[in-house]
Amino acid sequence: MDNEMNWQVSAEERGYLRGLAQKQSDYAASDVMRQRKQMWFDLNDGRMGGRPPVVIETWTFAGDFLPESVFHCTSKTGREIERRLLENIRNYELINDDKVMPDTFDIAWFIDIDQFGPNIKIGQEVAKDAEGRETGCHYIHPITDLERDIHLLKPPTCRVDRERTFAWRAFLDDLFGDLLPVRIRGGTYGNTMLTQKVIQLMGMEPFFMALYDTPDAVHQLMAYLRDNVLSIMRWVEAEGLLSVNNENQTSFGSSYNFTTRLAASGSAQLSDMWGASNSQETVGISPEQFREFCAPYYRTVCEPFGLLYYGCCEPAHPFWEDIRQMPHLKKVSINRWTDQQFMGEALRGSDIVFSRKPDPNFLGVDVSLKEDAWSAHIGETLDATRGVFTEIIVRDVYTVHGNLNKVRRAVELACKEIDKRFS
Repeated sequence: MDNEMNWQVSAEERGYLRGLAQKQSDYAASDVMRQRKQMWFDLNDGRMGGRPPVVIETWTFAGDFLPESVFHCTSKTGREIERRLLENIRNYELINDDKVMPDTFDIAWFIDIDQFGPNIKIGQEVAKDAEGRETGCHYIHPITDLERDIHLLKPPTCRVDRERTFAWRAFLDDLFGDLLPVRIRGGTYGNTMLTQKVIQLMGMEPFFMALYDTPDAVHQLMAYLRDNVLSIMRWVEAEGLLSVNNENQTSFGSSYNFTTRLAASGSAQLSDMWGASNSQETVGISPEQFREFCAPYYRTVCEPFGLLYYGCCEPAHPFWEDIRQMPHLKKVSINRWTDQQFMGEALRGSDIVFSRKPDPNFLGVDVSLKEDAWSAHIGETLDATRGVFTEIIVRDVYTVHGNLNKVRRAVELACKEIDKRFS
């Protein structure tokens, strides 16, 4: 574990960062943010009649959202902090979606987790596009024959560096803690996306073939991954590293967690936490295969959570019979490959949130927004979800061609469509 604790910023950077912290704190205390908090509480607590929130996830088009020209800090430490503060401030000033400005500066524990034991190293080759952005990767799989290599997988080992974590918090407290309180927030750390790990370990085509050729070995692998994840999560819980994530934190994909249905504050158990899971890698297998080889293991690793966000880029409707049985299910990802009408009917009458992911091509392909088409696209979702708890989260936009006004306009038009139906 890297124990370096030589964090430094210049006097000039210190003054500048304190100014940003003050601005974030002022925005966080505004009436606008109080209203947005209530919107999220209404959604997640199941109070019907609230307005669906609209969120734009910006990290994928960071080159447009946070270009080099906006940064002032030159030190490594200063730049890291500046980026965190500017992400929040610029989002409100330039995009103005329904994110709530954080009233704290949250940091994570310095934790080192060796997931699969000393014999397993997962390499990665990264590909860049024509503009130099890293947009694709290929894993170098350590398992090339599942039956032969599965014995290489060992229990995980976990370490936490409390000294370094507390030192980092003390550094930030001294920098701007009087303006923006610094909080250590520990997540669940156990990655419950089990098939993501399968693909990293052995690749998609070998996994699909193994379902037919060596099904017992696949079950053995899934059981190992289930136990691996539970071991990590229980270690974090036993070490007292969990803290509640029931307010301005995300469970998955910019879906915010404000709710009164979980523990109110302080340290937490897994049952007090939002968790998230998905199996987007199994989009190419049948629902019957998912039910046999995946669903039982997913249900077990999701059971400890208090509330669950499920799904990502896989269509929900073919696997709904198993998804609906996931424990503590609270939100379901509804992407552009999902039958919205089917899922709207499936969720109507429940308090499960229809977490809509609109088609990112509206924002990412053309320099200008096709306003009528975008409005119609959002309207289709809102018509399919009448009487259904809904949130709209735009993800996977990798460029907006330098046109942030297009993003702001997309938010405005989505809100206009919402206002037509929720006035």
